[in-house]
Amino acid sequence: MGYDDVITHLGEFGKYQKRIYLLVCLPGISCAFHKLAGVFLLAKPDFRCELPFEFGTNNATYELPDNIWQLAYPKDPLTGKYLTCEYYDVDYSQGYLNGSAPPSSEGVSSVYCDKYIYDRSQWENSAVTEWNMVCGRRFLSATSDSLFMLGVLLGSIIFGQMSDKYGRKPIFFASLVIQLIFGVLAAVSPEFITYTISRMIIGATTSGVFLVAYVIAMEMVGPTYRLFAGVVCMMFFSVGFMLTAAFAYFITDWRWLQIGLTLPGVLFMSYYWFVPESARWLLSKNRKQDAIANIEKAAKVNKVIIPEDVLDNLLEDTNEEKDPLDKPKKEPSVFDLLRYPNLRRKTLLIFFDWFVNSGTYYGLSWNTNNLGGNVLLNFVISGAVEIPAYTFLLFTLNRWGRRSILCGCMLTAGIALLMTVFVPDDMNWLIIVCAMIGKLAITSSYGTVYLFSAEQFPTVIRNVGLGASSMVARIGGILAPYFNLLADIWKPLPLIIFGAMAFIGGLLSLLLPETHNKPMLETIEDGERFGKKVRQEDLLEQGEELKEVNKDAMTVPNGNGIAKDS
Repeated sequence: MGYDDVITHLGEFGKYQKRIYLLVCLPGISCAFHKLAGVFLLAKPDFRCELPFEFGTNNATYELPDNIWQLAYPKDPLTGKYLTCEYYDVDYSQGYLNGSAPPSSEGVSSVYCDKYIYDRSQWENSAVTEWNMVCGRRFLSATSDSLFMLGVLLGSIIFGQMSDKYGRKPIFFASLVIQLIFGVLAAVSPEFITYTISRMIIGATTSGVFLVAYVIAMEMVGPTYRLFAGVVCMMFFSVGFMLTAAFAYFITDWRWLQIGLTLPGVLFMSYYWFVPESARWLLSKNRKQDAIANIEKAAKVNKVIIPEDVLDNLLEDTNEEKDPLDKPKKEPSVFDLLRYPNLRRKTLLIFFDWFVNSGTYYGLSWNTNNLGGNVLLNFVISGAVEIPAYTFLLFTLNRWGRRSILCGCMLTAGIALLMTVFVPDDMNWLIIVCAMIGKLAITSSYGTVYLFSAEQFPTVIRNVGLGASSMVARIGGILAPYFNLLADIWKPLPLIIFGAMAFIGGLLSLLLPETHNKPMLETIEDGERFGKKVRQEDLLEQGEELKEVNKDAMTVPNGNGIAKDS
């Protein structure tokens, strides 16, 4: 007898579960702070080269008279905008500055500078302005965000395995302590390398804090409420998304902003006395008495009585001795997903969907600085559209099917983002509208792809498949900051790239079979057969090999929740 049988008596989502669920969802807000903070920590305000006549002065400002702009900075022949990474190599005497005619670009060379004047009207200071990550060094800010996502990738592997081995609760608190330490260290970093390494470790801890908390939440609710619990948990992340802008509005120095976004994590240290270890994990480790103690505490709060025979029979078979002659089971691997043609085709399509959804989601989230207009307002809207996106999933995932929603949302995102290529330069508001429609749609598809993938992979290899999909998704997130750099060439270019990927991904998703109201796939043979018409002779040829793989593969639990960063 397993924990799901106890849930029927305890209540699938009783008062006790609701209380703990709320507590473990709140860290999602804090983790959103860290994941989206780079937009403001690495804010790039308008800038220009410091001109020779300004050298040694401390009161130089970004604003200059129009005639000085013309006399000092060359223009891009394509866009007509001033090239603020270089200036004319002339004698900036008072007589020259009092002139009115700019020098001929053919007769006067220009020089690149290493000192800059920044527009500090909105941001008092950022890591970009402090370490001059502009012009030839602009790739450094993208690298910092990229390494943060590499940390998220490593954290999902390291902390995921550790939480399975040592328990959800100790890994949650260990991750939280590390997050607090390196959150403060990032704020006091004296140079770029220390800052970036600290941010990468913070990225890793977001997996240890939020995803482990997410697992605790999902493991204590009944099957009927898992979709609801998974979607609402992600809404807390969206709330943190929007609140990040509130911090950035009041704190305009990046060091104090980093500390301000880190300190709320201190509140979650108090969870040690309130949040229990997952009863499912305790049972999986044969710690039956500890699990029963947690169940009885929950039953008392829920005002229900668990029958003694249910508790006595709980995981009774774990006490049976193993036959020493039993052969060790072969660990499943991602190669089992790529060994057979139909399963390989579906796996590669799922990998591409994860890559596109992650890259587009984080690319759009981090691109708000490049959209023009009010940066803070753009950022808040980008977070706010996630709420209706997740609400949409609550009402449609179990009605319209997974494939239709995944395909429809990705196509909608692709079309909305690709439309920016036709928007005139003087209609910047329309670019923002298209970007936000794309963000809403890709958020829905990102929420769908997790559940859809879990239902595509057979039980014997489901965790391996989802883990590999998550790793591919992180690659999309790692590349997203570099795509956003292309906005320096043409503002809509990152949106067009994300739109093209989303559109192609949406079309390719049509090649995946629908899983709604279909039996859960159990064996690799089921996975290979699902979604194609298989001839009887083909089954006979593959049958023996598939049976051996299924016999050796390790059975893993089903996944039913939704989590962008699992």
